Amino acid sequence: MGNRRTAHLLKSRMSPRDTRTATLAEIVGFLDEYLDVDRFPDYPNALNGLQVDGPEQVGRFAVAVDASEAVIEAARDWADLLIVHHGLFWGGLQPLTGPHFRRIGLLVESGTAVYSAHLPLDGHPEVGNAAVLGRKLGFASLEPFGEYQGTHIGCRGTLEATPLADLAAALSVLTGDRVRTLPGGADTVTRVGIVTGGGASRLHEAAARELDVLITGEASHHHAIEAVELGVSVLLGGHYATEVWGVKAVMDLLENRFGIEGRFVDSPTGL
Repeated sequence: MGNRRTAHLLKSRMSPRDTRTATLAEIVGFLDEYLDVDRFPDYPNALNGLQVDGPEQVGRFAVAVDASEAVIEAARDWADLLIVHHGLFWGGLQPLTGPHFRRIGLLVESGTAVYSAHLPLDGHPEVGNAAVLGRKLGFASLEPFGEYQGTHIGCRGTLEATPLADLAAALSVLTGDRVRTLPGGADTVTRVGIVTGGGASRLHEAAARELDVLITGEASHHHAIEAVELGVSVLLGGHYATEVWGVKAVMDLLENRFGIEGRFVDSPTGL
């Protein structure tokens, strides 16, 4: 079967006595409306919303960044519903063979439903990856940032004058991993933007907004050159590590709204 990533289904904070069930239709309808998935632009193969049907009643659900084979294996015997940021169909139309067949097969065998929210979960002002990370870093005056097809997939805000190295250290504490710095701007920062995952392409917008630093997950070689030329530093916290925040926030939201138990499936890629 080859080498596989591992995934760990983390325990919920809820007591089993506190849980009840909700219908899959109720949960999907709520998320579709709350995340505005029908009107939010995205990549053609994102297929936001319910991707795999499942049981009528949901008593337990899992959340994860990716709908990988490892994640599905970890969640399938426990969860009625799996909610992910990166869904199943990025390759578009493809035969049901190899890993794609195994993922779909595991879901069908277990009867686990899958719901995916990509860019709607990046840019949401409350549970979005960028907004949650910005609040955790202490940003003030959060506003939309990172334009994509007429909407925003990130946020920007302000800090009291902070050394760039200190901001990188604070981000490292949150992500649990080393943060790489692409220096380009001032050593002390106050105006910061976040577009999680692969958001380094928003460097030109960051410069136009006169931001001191852009926080994202990963970058390409040319972004290091652009950072210097545009005068904007970039902090790279890891694609995976900067995108755990949205699904975790959705987990808390659904637990509070429906009283059903959720767990986070941790399956880091190292990128």
